[in-house]
Amino acid sequence: MGDFNVALVIVAAVVSVLVLLVSVYLLVNYQHPDDANQAWFPKLVVVLGITVAVLSILMLPADVANRQACRRAVYSGACALTLPMKTLWLVVYIADAVLVFLVIPFAMFYYEGDQDKSVGKRLKSALIWVVASAVVCGLVLGILYALIGKVDFTVRHLSSSVQAFPNPNQFSAFTSGQPCIAPLTRQCSANTAPPNSQTTWTMRATFPEYVVALATIVGSVLFTIFGGVGIACLPLSLIFSFVRRPKAVITRSQYIKEATELGKKAKELKKAAEALHQEERSGNKGRKWRKNVKAVEKELLLLENDMNALEEMYPQGEKAEATWAFTVLAYIGKLIFGIVGLIVSIAWVAHIIIYLLVDPPLSSFLNEIFIKLDSVWGLLGTAAFAFFCFYLLIAVIAGEMMLGLKLVFITIHPMKWGGTLMNSFLFNVGLILLCSISVIQFCATAFAYYAQATAAQEIFGHTLQSLRGIKYLYKYNVFQYGFVALAILTLFYYALFGWRKRKPTGRFQLSS
Repeated sequence: MGDFNVALVIVAAVVSVLVLLVSVYLLVNYQHPDDANQAWFPKLVVVLGITVAVLSILMLPADVANRQACRRAVYSGACALTLPMKTLWLVVYIADAVLVFLVIPFAMFYYEGDQDKSVGKRLKSALIWVVASAVVCGLVLGILYALIGKVDFTVRHLSSSVQAFPNPNQFSAFTSGQPCIAPLTRQCSANTAPPNSQTTWTMRATFPEYVVALATIVGSVLFTIFGGVGIACLPLSLIFSFVRRPKAVITRSQYIKEATELGKKAKELKKAAEALHQEERSGNKGRKWRKNVKAVEKELLLLENDMNALEEMYPQGEKAEATWAFTVLAYIGKLIFGIVGLIVSIAWVAHIIIYLLVDPPLSSFLNEIFIKLDSVWGLLGTAAFAFFCFYLLIAVIAGEMMLGLKLVFITIHPMKWGGTLMNSFLFNVGLILLCSISVIQFCATAFAYYAQATAAQEIFGHTLQSLRGIKYLYKYNVFQYGFVALAILTLFYYALFGWRKRKPTGRFQLSS
């Protein structure tokens, strides 16, 4: 058993290094060429944020393995080398909150600052914004913690009379029909306790746990909205992308006609962008200006998508036939991944309904599957669990992108291979970090049978769900109902409109 504990510590250290290397790899390959060899501080924040987010997802499987390390311990000190999971959970999530609410906003304010200003002025401006935000957040947290930072546990008060312990010869009198001392009631005090014996035991939560709880609430709102939409649109968008794929290569005259129209649209957007830049220089950055900026960003993204689609339909160069063949294979790959994703999404929604929303649960479903996979090979259940959690995070990003294209008040921050600016990188990393807390809480609840008796269950399953003022959101499954409802609405939306090709927009004009 001791050897297993040492191996667990070694695996945790190796995985942490691998996650860090993967984070650097993603940054290098996703970054925009304009950010090469510069913006070092935002890049450091991105790497740190991705590392913390991924490790937070992997910590629940590690928590389960940590619990199993001591399951059959028979001597004192057998678990001395296991991981201090509760401490690690609090450290990771406090770091998560600091990154989301302080470090990432500072990096974004600095990166998006006026390039004409000096580095010192940009740092000063970013610092002022972050300090002001920190003071406001600190005051809100302190006031809430002082007023309602308590945990209300529902307990049952039991009492019993005292009798002399019977001598050894009287043990035979205790049977399944007579388990208690009193020979008249033939029931124990726990069975005969009156209804008014139920009471509330109140204690103050620790401040780190309270910070994690409030961050979880904020993340749960975003996770419910973006995740509920994304769990459906992620696989369906891939499938309908295959349905709307170009069936054949277009002619040269068609290509010239479409390219000319796109060129006109690009000139309109360039003119609009220059007008907005002029307004920014004059200091006229009101609500109308921000609305126009978001509209231009949306049109630029759609224009880029149209350009890529046009290039797909008319491959050029010496290897045009090979390029078209790879395009066909890519759409087939989208179809395959879409079908697999649809199966995973259906499994998620079905599990939420039959295990969380139905009382009592109809089945433990995915919990049993993970446990059986663990019995086949120790890491199969862990890998399957981690996959389902990561799938939720990817669904959050997909949902944010879809709503960003449909709703003007949501800023679009696309992630593109070799074309992602640092502000988009920082925004998405912040969104992933904020939602990762909720994803872990969601998974700890959805897979409570698989993750029972873990440190995560203690934090998310007991303290969080008993916190004053918050517990009713979990008692009545508000987030789970919202998640399933948005997933079903998105399914109907794609069934009605997903198969249609997007019509080209008319002439773009700034709102006056």
